Amino acid sequence: MSDTLKEEFYDRLEEARAGMLSANGAPAVPMSHYADDDGGPIWFITAKGTDLAKSAQTSVPAQYQLASAGEGLYARVDGSLVCVEDPAQLDRLWNAIAAAWFEGGKQDPDVQLMRFDPREAEVWTTGGTAQFLYEVAKSHLTDEKPDMGRHGTITF
Repeated sequence: MSDTLKEEFYDRLEEARAGMLSANGAPAVPMSHYADDDGGPIWFITAKGTDLAKSAQTSVPAQYQLASAGEGLYARVDGSLVCVEDPAQLDRLWNAIAAAWFEGGKQDPDVQLMRFDPREAEVWTTGGTAQFLYEVAKSHLTDEKPDMGRHGTITF
């Protein structure tokens, strides 16, 4: 189940827009993520002066939490976060969302790319809001617990 849940996690993560990222004592803040659906690191773009960027100058323990009802994805992902200088990766990730935060574009001296290397995640996937409502209604008619989707722990 772990491999298929991992694939489902990355498929849904690609469509989810944001989560809450915390690292090494830096409080959780909302962040847009950038991830490929074939696995690997999860990327973030922030400003150099943020608590996250200051705390991740070297690789530090971090956690990313997601709650995306539209994608039916809920997860707590543990891993490590580190600031990196990778102009090619920044070019690949740069988009209108990131540009909204930096007046100087991707050449702005305040732009900081961060790489989150997931280690383990507890993941819940559901069929979305309509499926949830259906399952709750069905449970009232049948006296059976609703099927809320898949849940499991994956390792990376």
